Amino acid sequence: MTDRRQIIITAEDYERLESLLASEFAAAFSDKPYLQVLRGELHAAKIVSPREVPSDVVTMNSTVRLRQTRSKEVETYTLVYPEDADIAKCKLSVLAPIGTAILGYRVGDRVEWNVPSGVIRFHIEALSFQPERDGVVA
Repeated sequence: MTDRRQIIITAEDYERLESLLASEFAAAFSDKPYLQVLRGELHAAKIVSPREVPSDVVTMNSTVRLRQTRSKEVETYTLVYPEDADIAKCKLSVLAPIGTAILGYRVGDRVEWNVPSGVIRFHIEALSFQPERDGVVA
């Protein structure tokens, strides 16, 4: 979960995520609240071309540094589609709770999501890579 703001997403990623959420794969997780939040955010998203994406927005395949608010622990992930996910390589699925929480948000934003032990809060500290900004867009 996050502060309820309008996320920014490319038209290609919007279409791919909508297809993914409609797939049998996602249907197995359809009761998860974070996926319902993602659906809502996609429907309210600002959809733009890759060159219109602000340089500080977390997009698909971005590498993002997060700092946990309470412990100050820093984690770095690359946000990917489920088929590319590999947490051992810090490749985080967009369908994981933290993945859905950071998509479309900006450096400086605070994000939170529910876990069995409570709520985890992170601050988006930096983007070390963003495909649109760094010119790596198909």
